[in-house]
Amino acid sequence: MVSTSSAKTLQQKKTLVTGAASGIGRATALAAAAEGAELFLTDINEDGLKETVELVTGKGGTVRFTKALDISDFDAVSAFAAEVDDQFGSMDIVMNVAGISAWGTVENLEHRHWKSLIDVNLMGPIHVIENFVPPMIAAGRGGHLVNVSSAAGLLALPWHAAYSASKFGLRGVSEVLRYDLKRHKIAVHLVVPGGVKTPLVESVEIAGVDRSDPRIQRYIHAFEKRAITPERAADAIIEGIKKNRFMVYTSFDIRFGYWWARKFAYPYEKAMQAANDRFSTFLPPA
Repeated sequence: MVSTSSAKTLQQKKTLVTGAASGIGRATALAAAAEGAELFLTDINEDGLKETVELVTGKGGTVRFTKALDISDFDAVSAFAAEVDDQFGSMDIVMNVAGISAWGTVENLEHRHWKSLIDVNLMGPIHVIENFVPPMIAAGRGGHLVNVSSAAGLLALPWHAAYSASKFGLRGVSEVLRYDLKRHKIAVHLVVPGGVKTPLVESVEIAGVDRSDPRIQRYIHAFEKRAITPERAADAIIEGIKKNRFMVYTSFDIRFGYWWARKFAYPYEKAMQAANDRFSTFLPPA
């Protein structure tokens, strides 16, 4: 493990959280506030963002600044970062949590699926990194950069080509920055959640498939039964920061799956093909 900055406490650490209106983002904001962090929050969902602020302050937490914006909009992120820097200076911790999802086979995915996933899940964090990390470097205090990727950024999950393009990309960015930022004492943390019970589960678009199909519903319900809560994911993120872990797993199944994929390549390939073939039974006849 590369040793860089280590945060034994988040007390009074200026902490940016994107995607803070719901799911892992909201849970992480609440968990960080409980540790004494001073929060800077953003999300495209203004109403959800306000609810998060109320939840944080209602529990005695500190929110220093919020703004609703689309992280895929570089100009909006740049204006937000400039406003924050002018009023409060550089961040100590930057958490890229915001993300969207869509699944489908390549013949069913439309260009809009590919573009939106890359714009939000990959370019969004890059926009945040471009604007918030250089001031951290200039401040010379060190800090932490948290990027939430996915199990789909580690494993070849069926129908995840577009989603994995964005999440593998973020994983690559994180692995390089892990070493690039070491000399500045900025630790990088790559979070790889598996199933998490968030609104994304109910809203995810599955291209070319009828979500009301009873077979699809059974799989969704089975997924929800195995999925962890956003709060558990948030606890893993906070612990990962405190213990200076690069790879932050939120559940054992993903840790084991990634280990298995690396140690047993041929069985892994067979298992992924079998899973893909199984998913193909849900497709309408060609």
